[in-house]
Amino acid sequence: MDDHRMRARELGIPLNGEPGPWNAITDVPGIEVGYVTLCEGDDVRTGVTALLPRGRDGVGMPCAAGLHSFNGNGEMTGTAWIEESGSLAVPVLITNTYAVGPVHRGVVEWVRANRRDMAPEWLLPVVTETWDGHLNDIHGSAVESRHAAAAIEAAASGPVEEGCVGGGTGMRCYGFKGGSGTASRVVEYGEDRYTVGAFVQANFGARRELVVAGVPVGRELPDGPGPGAEPDGERQVPPGAGSVIVVVATDAPLLPGQCEALARRATLGLARTGTTGSHFSGDIFLAFSTANEGTLTSTFPEDDGSAPYESMRFVPWGRMDPFYGAVVESVEEAVLNVLTGAHAMTGRAGHHVPALPLDQVSALLTARGAVT
Repeated sequence: MDDHRMRARELGIPLNGEPGPWNAITDVPGIEVGYVTLCEGDDVRTGVTALLPRGRDGVGMPCAAGLHSFNGNGEMTGTAWIEESGSLAVPVLITNTYAVGPVHRGVVEWVRANRRDMAPEWLLPVVTETWDGHLNDIHGSAVESRHAAAAIEAAASGPVEEGCVGGGTGMRCYGFKGGSGTASRVVEYGEDRYTVGAFVQANFGARRELVVAGVPVGRELPDGPGPGAEPDGERQVPPGAGSVIVVVATDAPLLPGQCEALARRATLGLARTGTTGSHFSGDIFLAFSTANEGTLTSTFPEDDGSAPYESMRFVPWGRMDPFYGAVVESVEEAVLNVLTGAHAMTGRAGHHVPALPLDQVSALLTARGAVT
């Protein structure tokens, strides 16, 4: 059974809420996701993920956006400007920790080649990361600027591949193979139906912490082989270290502060899977709304004496609870989709990371009455 990987719902894991057609962040209209996956030789297990809030044609068109850092042992570039302006107008790229530099440069080069009108003088790319140095030669130069451009060019709507792909290629989660995952929820608001989608690059959690559908399966699964000695006297990474990036998107009309509130709720979705938040994990979350197109512009003012105004439509703060619930449910399911979808992998220095044993998890959930 473990050779055939699947999504959490296919395994029969009970999950609340109505997903969108693809149960992915791409259920939010306009959002595109692209990957470059690098598996070369014995030591390269890494890649790049690109998320485009309004697709390639919409790069440069702002979205309301907000951030939350649950634990700041990580990196996300461009955050000062998002906090200052409340907006996001560039692709979001996810990679490994030491590849932030070339990916950042790759975004600049792509925009210069494809959208010279967008930022003739300056550009602040959003590039974020998790650490894949257990399976990948993170000190190497496998990720180049061209891979960022390739991920942006590969971005598309529709179903999203999960597991060992893109920036998530070499990641671990709860002691098992981690990586990339996604999920979505439909929110009914009066006569309208909106979508909330989440994408995670999951590289966090100690095995003993893992909870699936309320069952502490991590405590009951047999311990796998230890990581073994690190080469050249390197120290072993503490259990639970690594990091997790969450990107939340919605087409509901929200203010930047409400997007920040959505980003905070990602913490609760992760907690449902068992994590207590390691000090050695960078847990950084970004949320944005694709509604209110044409607002939050940040152009240089014309010296014509004009004084323009903007207005935004938004859900009242007191009606936000269904959207918060959708974030929590989507993030939880996205993490589970990582674990059920990722396959075992061997990489740097012969390190091997097993896949979550689906047959054993299914048996545990059945024994506890979580799956009938």
